[in-house]
Amino acid sequence: MNNSMDSMIDMYLFETNSLLEQLENIMLEAEKAKSFSSEDIDEIFRIMHTIKGSSAMMEFDSIAKIAHRVEDLFFIFRQNNTTNSFSEPMRKELFDLILKTNDFMRTEVAKIEQNEPISDNIDNFISDINTFIEKLNSGETDASDKAKNANPDVKNTVTQNSTSLQSIPETTAPYIIKILFDDGCGMEHLRAFMVKNSVAEVIGNSFKFYPEDVESNPDSCNYIIDNGFFIFLDDESLVDSAISAIKNSLNIASFEIIPNPALEVEQAQGTTPSAPSAESTSSNVAPAQNKAVKANNNSNSAASTQQTKQSIISVNLSKLDKLMAIVGEIVITESMVTSSPDLKGLKLDNFTKSARQLRKLTDELQDIAMSMRMVPISGVFNKMNRIVRDMGQNLNKDVRLTIIGENTELDKTIVDSINDPLIHIVRNSMDHGIEERVEDRIAAGKEPQGEIILEAKHTGSDIIITIADDGVGVDPEKVLAKAKRNGLLTKSESEYTKRETLALLLAPGFSTNETVTEYSGRGVGMDVVKQNIEKVGGIVSIESELGEGTCITLKIPLTLAIVDGMEIAVGKSTFTMPITNIRQSFKCSREEIILDSLGNELIERMGNYYSVVRLHDLYHIETEVTDIEEGILVWIEASDKSYCLFVDSFIGEQQVVVKPLPTYLNSFNIKNSGVAGCTILGDGNISIILDALNLHTAFMNSL
Repeated sequence: MNNSMDSMIDMYLFETNSLLEQLENIMLEAEKAKSFSSEDIDEIFRIMHTIKGSSAMMEFDSIAKIAHRVEDLFFIFRQNNTTNSFSEPMRKELFDLILKTNDFMRTEVAKIEQNEPISDNIDNFISDINTFIEKLNSGETDASDKAKNANPDVKNTVTQNSTSLQSIPETTAPYIIKILFDDGCGMEHLRAFMVKNSVAEVIGNSFKFYPEDVESNPDSCNYIIDNGFFIFLDDESLVDSAISAIKNSLNIASFEIIPNPALEVEQAQGTTPSAPSAESTSSNVAPAQNKAVKANNNSNSAASTQQTKQSIISVNLSKLDKLMAIVGEIVITESMVTSSPDLKGLKLDNFTKSARQLRKLTDELQDIAMSMRMVPISGVFNKMNRIVRDMGQNLNKDVRLTIIGENTELDKTIVDSINDPLIHIVRNSMDHGIEERVEDRIAAGKEPQGEIILEAKHTGSDIIITIADDGVGVDPEKVLAKAKRNGLLTKSESEYTKRETLALLLAPGFSTNETVTEYSGRGVGMDVVKQNIEKVGGIVSIESELGEGTCITLKIPLTLAIVDGMEIAVGKSTFTMPITNIRQSFKCSREEIILDSLGNELIERMGNYYSVVRLHDLYHIETEVTDIEEGILVWIEASDKSYCLFVDSFIGEQQVVVKPLPTYLNSFNIKNSGVAGCTILGDGNISIILDALNLHTAFMNSL
């Protein structure tokens, strides 16, 4: 029973969060357009109706009551769409009211997720909605009664012969279902088409309906309003299924099942053939056969439709984590089996063939497991609309948010991890990126409305996210001066390049704001952004031109679970370097190595000189390979850093499962030494996974 209840709560949370996010997006788009379309009103009404029903079922009464009252409000809009004629203050009040209500429901849902009691104090929200409805009614005495009775629960009535013969279209079908829609719901022809599709999903397309042109002919609205929408069925066994589909449709005021009066009259008059001929007998058999074929087609169609409806299911993330862990263990075990020392020197053709097939299936299993965790980044990007909207109002700034590449997919764990960093970066762009005054933008030759661009795109095994604004940009001189006052400089000001200067913005305790505001100035933020992005293996970089704007780039791996790595040997130790960081490997001669003024080794590649990092010196590993001509140089690139790593030899390419380091090693600051994690090799040994960027930092600190 507990498992069943937990499953219901999980489904409720998933559905409600999705609906609230959808509601917020509709409201923000409508606010930009300064009007609601009829589709927006219908969709918001449906969202509130769904949340009301599911919350009441789960006994979350406060959420259900608020959703019900908002539903009442939009019922009035559906009756008479007056939103487009609102004054600007009233329109702003409406948007603020719905968004504030949306925030409250989100907070309550978050409490449910944390197993905390939800709030019962909803009087203020109900009062605000009632006040707005009173303003909306503006003297109407019956509008509030309509709102109170705006529960769209279907009043299902199953009657016999309650409809006059004149209102029923001619048909040979023995069973007729007449459907009436809610008064004033609008677009009755499209609602009838949706009902027809719902019925078809259950019983197939072997039925007829009237009017037949509801999808394409808006004029059929008038007929449906006056007479109703009719569905004709040939088989009594299909009636119950059709009724079930109709009950689950929206805006149904009532429906009734009507036996075909034309057939009843024919039977009453006794018009049956007394002596059927062979020809008539065969013609009677044919409809029976057709009926059987139809029934068979119906069942096949219904089965096919049900399969389509079940093609997407929600799965608890913890189950996907377990699946990914098991796939990782399978990858390791497969490598251990195929690389077993017991097989060395043996000629096993059949085993080798089977091992290749196993590797192929393992790779496919891994790809499928990883793809199941991939979700579009649009969920995080769309949240930024609300931040830009609210801050724009509070700071009196007119800013538009442009989103590009929102369908780019990323691992669910990483998507959750970058939510807070993105929020902080967008808030920074709004607060002290975009100019304070419109006059300053116009004087600089810019559009009066500021712009923030959020973009995501794939590059190999990484995803690049950029947050760019067309604001004032960053003044490097002010950054250096502030960093000097805060004691953050590690060398003289003249030695800092522009890139290094901008990187100071990521230092702990640094803020360009001189005064503390609601949004920034406390020196907490960009350093946390950097830490959070680096936790998922990402990199943060900043570019800015004074007077033109700022662009912050996040480079993040698609997934953290399994990576393609190159196994390298140094002495008796084995290390793994992600292949994405390897640009080239090569042998070199002693003559190619030059020394800088401090005696550090450099090598020239493609017109540039790069530092030579001897891994055995950095990690104090004993090895016999110390001559530059005996080992191998690996050209490494990570973010804006590039260097050549000197190792003994290559072992080979291998797909490895990233394992976290034991927590007790955190006290040794091992991650800042260039270690990202570890993995288990096919022979059972442990290999250290190198962090290319931190490895360069560790090398520079060792000089």
